[in-house]
Amino acid sequence: MREFKINKNDAEQRVDKFLTKAVPKLPKNLLYKYIRLKRIKVNGKRCEISTRLNAGDVMQLYINDEFFEGGSDKPAFLSAPASLNIVYEDENIILCDKKCGLVVHEDESGSPDTLINRIQHYLYDKGEYDPAEENSFAPALCNRIDRNTGGIVICAKNAESLRILNQKVKDREMKKLYLCVTVGIPLKKSAELKAFHERNEQTKTVKITDRKTPYNKTMITRYKVIAENKSENLALLEADLITGRTHQIRAHLAYEGFPLLGDGKYGINKVNRAYNIKTQALYSYKLTFDFSTDAGILSYLNGRSFSVENVWFAEKFFPNL
Repeated sequence: MREFKINKNDAEQRVDKFLTKAVPKLPKNLLYKYIRLKRIKVNGKRCEISTRLNAGDVMQLYINDEFFEGGSDKPAFLSAPASLNIVYEDENIILCDKKCGLVVHEDESGSPDTLINRIQHYLYDKGEYDPAEENSFAPALCNRIDRNTGGIVICAKNAESLRILNQKVKDREMKKLYLCVTVGIPLKKSAELKAFHERNEQTKTVKITDRKTPYNKTMITRYKVIAENKSENLALLEADLITGRTHQIRAHLAYEGFPLLGDGKYGINKVNRAYNIKTQALYSYKLTFDFSTDAGILSYLNGRSFSVENVWFAEKFFPNL
């Protein structure tokens, strides 16, 4: 028999959701069967799949040891560096400035050097996170940024913050602004652009048109010109995503005739080679918490803005800004 004492990071979860994370080797069909057979109990009593756990509860599992064996002594995140570019940190969250080239989660390369592994290593070294003391929670990211895009990524340090932030992201109660460099200077210094967006899973690209079809979705992007480099025919833009579509800024501005410098999918390769830029000049540089509903323990963040001070392409092409 094994026991789990439910801590505050485990609380408010359903029994089945908790067990999926706490005992990942236990197949779901057996999980449900053992609950029916009362081989999984909470506080010594029968529980249901949908039973909500409270801090201080004790879960008893009368199941084979094989489902608990085989774990690694060394957490995977310790193979990643603990170095971070921190924009802001408190007891609940970390805002990291992810540099271009770093993935947020493990990808097909299998490299352990990911942003989330770096964060978990950093918190482990600080004594704020130890997987041996957690049943079902690990610090987690609340938003993602592509490998070749830089910018602010939000990490929740505890389960309550994670639940709140995931809901706020879903409800679009945070405002993210991007900086980018376009090849060509827009005549309109600010505008709201509307088009229609269709994703191609085979090519991993998107198609933009000005006509609605049954297969595409509305896309709205606002921008304003921050600076111009007329001798290089480049413009620095601040972009605001009203909708959140795949490759939205890159594809939308390219469709309007102003592709991003360095963009290998939607840009101009000849120009990219001339500037020796191998990644798109795009950065999620500013984040504002704009809560319209209760934010619980994170209410103190409402109305606060955080930004990245040094964006590589702004410094390179617009040094007098």
